[in-house]
Amino acid sequence: MLFNSKGKQEVTYDAIVVGSGISGGWAAKELCEKGLKTLVLERGRMVRHGDYPTANLEPWQLPNRDRVSAEEMKRYEKQRRTGYTIRQSSKHWFVNDLENPYLETKRFDWMRGYHVGGRSIMWGRHSYRLSDIDFEANAKDGFGVDWPIRYRDVASWYDYVEGFAGIQGMNEGLPQLPDGNFLPPMPLNCVEESARERIKEKLGRTLTIGRTANLSQAIHGRGACQYRNRCIRGCPYGAYFSSNASTLPAAEKTGNLTIRPFSIVNSLIYDPATRKATGVRVIDAETNETHEFYSNIVFLCASALGSTFILLNTKTDEYPDGLGSSSGELGHNLMDHHFRVGARGEIDEFDDKYYKGRRPTGFYIPRFRNIDRNSQMKEFVRGYGYQGAASREGWSRSVAEMAIGEELKEAITRPGSWSMGMTAFGECLPYHENKVELSNETQDKWGQPVLKFDCEFKENEMKMREDMKVAAVEMLEAAGFKNVDTYDSIGAPGLGIHEMGTARMGRSPKTSVLNQWNQVWDAKNVFVTDGACMTSSACQNPSLTYMALTARAADYAVKELKKMNI
Repeated sequence: MLFNSKGKQEVTYDAIVVGSGISGGWAAKELCEKGLKTLVLERGRMVRHGDYPTANLEPWQLPNRDRVSAEEMKRYEKQRRTGYTIRQSSKHWFVNDLENPYLETKRFDWMRGYHVGGRSIMWGRHSYRLSDIDFEANAKDGFGVDWPIRYRDVASWYDYVEGFAGIQGMNEGLPQLPDGNFLPPMPLNCVEESARERIKEKLGRTLTIGRTANLSQAIHGRGACQYRNRCIRGCPYGAYFSSNASTLPAAEKTGNLTIRPFSIVNSLIYDPATRKATGVRVIDAETNETHEFYSNIVFLCASALGSTFILLNTKTDEYPDGLGSSSGELGHNLMDHHFRVGARGEIDEFDDKYYKGRRPTGFYIPRFRNIDRNSQMKEFVRGYGYQGAASREGWSRSVAEMAIGEELKEAITRPGSWSMGMTAFGECLPYHENKVELSNETQDKWGQPVLKFDCEFKENEMKMREDMKVAAVEMLEAAGFKNVDTYDSIGAPGLGIHEMGTARMGRSPKTSVLNQWNQVWDAKNVFVTDGACMTSSACQNPSLTYMALTARAADYAVKELKKMNI
């Protein structure tokens, strides 16, 4: 049933943004600030900044000391694959898998949060620029298609979004990891500082503080980080970047923003005469009623797989496989970083030192393989970086000890030994056969088809992982660590929560879904600026690139709209 309680004029906007996460929040901010009346459609509930119900609760104030019962965990069978433990303090940010199923020809771990702000509330906040090494990689080694842009095309937009989002970090002068517009860096602890010096001296590699969207000082009315390490619950201080704390309030301040929660965008409305989208079809998540909303431009920012679902489900006579499918690439080239491989070691040189607070980031070791002639590897192409941290054992090590009273109190007040671990994140190549498609074998709660995944890591990734272990051991030993152990638990694609590539950018409508401005070749007033647009994955966390590409595309879209070109 199609239901609109208002006339068409009252449900028509200058722009529609689908999704309110990292990309959608930026699209809303930029379009509203440029004067466009903008409708943001979010399939989940409303969450305003501060609506974080567990942000200040202690474990003993939560049911079952923050644990979720086995019966309730049945709702989160796939969400729990992430490695984020589903707890009472965070379960409300994860989707109910029973209501939101998907199918797997090969295992794919799809983590989702359906609420205003999306995964910008739950993300890990690491924020790195891609370099020309990344933008040129496909063209040089022949995997995938060439990016239609280079670093120079997006560098100023990186500057712009970093200045508003607030990224702390150190400039290091590395060509493979361009410097940025940073807030003062959070400090490395004494063991990490020592490792930084020794690894640089002996191996020529750089260990730096992880560049994250955590405020080391207050900006734009948001408070500085309090070192509570409760980021996944939502930050009442606005001390890390989220749509809720940053971009959506900025958009709302203009008076041009309308947010409609519980609005599941089912498909685009396509006009074959103009070859443009005229709006979107929406299912109300609470009533199941169908609505239509209209606009001059549409930004799909529903997450890589959410945006691709909408394109696939927009079937027309001209595009029976979905809008954007003319190249045969829609839904293909699905990528995610492979990780959970690395090493850990112990060190006994710093037992008289400790650290302050619960720092919300660790260190980062940028890529050092295949960046120049001297670092070329015969076994694999592309590269990887590491994230990690050094810390001292806490009181929990004494739980199993046979001590009581004064003896136990004395034991748990003394910090344990120092250790340091590092986990590698590696690039996955864009394989055409790694794909997602629509399937009617199963339907979701609202009667929609679901996505079916067929994706795997291949030989290049497996060979890279061997080197990830070897290099981790090499660095820990160079830094003076002993009892070094390696681990490798690859899991499945999706686990990195960096899904990318299913509506890639490119130079030709014959080989890609989007052009250099993130426009759908088949409908020039539709823009896709989330992870779906990525032509390759690089090895860096990708969210900062989504922000920059979204701001860039919004600027272009408004200029073209004013010229009446779209």
